[in-house]
Amino acid sequence: MKKKDTPLSNLFVSIPHSGEKIPIEAGWLKRLPEVVVMRDVDRFVDRIYVESLKSLTVPVIVTPWHRYAADLNRFPTDIDPSTVIGSTETFGKFQRGFHWSVTTLGETLLTEPITMELHDQIVKKYFEPFHEEIQKTVASARTQYKNVYHIDAHSMPSLGTKEHRDPGQFRTDFVISDQNGTSCSERFKDLVIKAYEEQGFSVTYNWPYLGGRITEHYGKPANGHHTIQIELNRKLYMNEETKQYLPQKAEQIIPKIKNALSKIQNTLSHSDFN
Repeated sequence: MKKKDTPLSNLFVSIPHSGEKIPIEAGWLKRLPEVVVMRDVDRFVDRIYVESLKSLTVPVIVTPWHRYAADLNRFPTDIDPSTVIGSTETFGKFQRGFHWSVTTLGETLLTEPITMELHDQIVKKYFEPFHEEIQKTVASARTQYKNVYHIDAHSMPSLGTKEHRDPGQFRTDFVISDQNGTSCSERFKDLVIKAYEEQGFSVTYNWPYLGGRITEHYGKPANGHHTIQIELNRKLYMNEETKQYLPQKAEQIIPKIKNALSKIQNTLSHSDFN
């Protein structure tokens, strides 16, 4: 996991699902075809965002680690009972737990459960450092700002699968989510939606995604931490079948995304947002 060093800002971005590196502890994933291993990875989201954020001096926290081994947008207690021996937890409201056993298309990832000891090792080695960086970033921003604004950046398939709330439906360019209005202020939500719409993107709000554990856990607007989840439609920058990057398509959206982020950053810098 890496964090780009940047000047103090009241805006930062986390990218928890773009990592492609398989942890040594997750050997079960290394035997699978690339197209299966990359099925639900937010592949290339870091490539879409990081350079723009760097030029805007907005802090960004990115993990290199694969979400199937340790989903950083879940809690370690969100355990699919079939994945960890002796677990008494459940994955609750999420259809996929902390360790993924199958893809959203039903392809098998984990054929037998891991030990609780291995689960704890993975949590300590991969989950905790990422979330510690978020906490450090927030603490640093709070030395200067009353309010901290947090974008959690993801990507989504262009067509809802049977595992989603919108099976068979084509998605808009972006989905903005705030846990049904609870993880950030309405002003911040409206700002983000407007910034992307002004760049010509189509946007939906809280459909089909409401946000994950990151928005739920960190988004406490009453305490000055405003978190919003942004899902980018994969058809805008990649071949969804082969999981390959399409530079010509990506180059059309990257400047627009940078403009949207710049608009958000500039607006948040005003004293009435702080």
